[in-house]
Amino acid sequence: MEPVLIVLVVLVVVAFIALIKTIQVIPQASAAIVERFGRYTRTLNAGLNIVVPFIDRVRNRIDLREQVVPFPPQPVITQDNLVVNIDTVIYYQVTDARAATYEVASYIQAIEQLVITTLRNIIGSMDLESTLTSREVINAGLRGVLDEATGKWGIRVNRVELKAIDPPTSIQDSMEKQMRADRDKRASILTAEGARQAAILRAEGEKQADVLKAEGEAQAAVLRADGEAAAIRTVFEAIHDGNPDQKLLAYQYLQTLPELAKGDANKLWIIPSEVGDALKGLGGAFSGLTGANGSGAPAAAAPQAAQVPLDPAAGPRPVDTDKGAARPRIDRTREYPKIDPE
Repeated sequence: MEPVLIVLVVLVVVAFIALIKTIQVIPQASAAIVERFGRYTRTLNAGLNIVVPFIDRVRNRIDLREQVVPFPPQPVITQDNLVVNIDTVIYYQVTDARAATYEVASYIQAIEQLVITTLRNIIGSMDLESTLTSREVINAGLRGVLDEATGKWGIRVNRVELKAIDPPTSIQDSMEKQMRADRDKRASILTAEGARQAAILRAEGEKQADVLKAEGEAQAAVLRADGEAAAIRTVFEAIHDGNPDQKLLAYQYLQTLPELAKGDANKLWIIPSEVGDALKGLGGAFSGLTGANGSGAPAAAAPQAAQVPLDPAAGPRPVDTDKGAARPRIDRTREYPKIDPE
């Protein structure tokens, strides 16, 4: 009984192992390669799959999702003989599990070496400045070469990105100095342009202010001239309507003479020639006055004197031309007859 029991236990264990090997569960977005006696038989897709135990063998499971693989920095020489280190990142996806298994031994290593060689070919035909400013061109060139090479491997390269481009330290210092000089130059240009615009605006403002000031002064001069002309016209019309005679004009001359004596610095007086004629007319008006005896005879002719007003309130005072003659006295208490203007 014991040998039979042992055999039954062995059979149960073998059956359990065979059941486990018969049922294969493949996760979603994965695939498995099945070989029978070392030869490819089929590809197991996601879900429950049945294989022949001890005959079919599941070689490997492949992830069908998009993979991201960063590659270490690679030294690349540019066209102008400068060494730059470039980091790349590859986004790929396995589309054919059988080709990825049997067409290439290690597709990750193959992609890495293909990226390095292609990157050196592309960068070798570009200078440093083009390399730093042409990332899209480099990415497009890498993707085109990788798609053509990896298509037969059952792999599709979705994106190729340059993570970093590091030029030599000396070149970086030179580039920083150049960039700083360019920024200083642009700042100086902007400052000069701002000063120029400010000067132009200031000049235009001063010009407009001068024009407005000149227009104001011109208008003020015109209005002042119009006012003076109107005043002269009014005075002329008033004088013309009043019909003045020689006696009134002589009196106005005498009223004007005190204005000539105003001012402390006046030492030389210039009297118009018309004053003599006015004084003659005024002397003729006083010739009709009666003498000091009241007889009605004309008064004795006094010595010829010039009337020079010194005090506007006191009126004209006679000044003798003959120093030897006695100076006549004026009786201020006596009443003189009034002069009839007519």
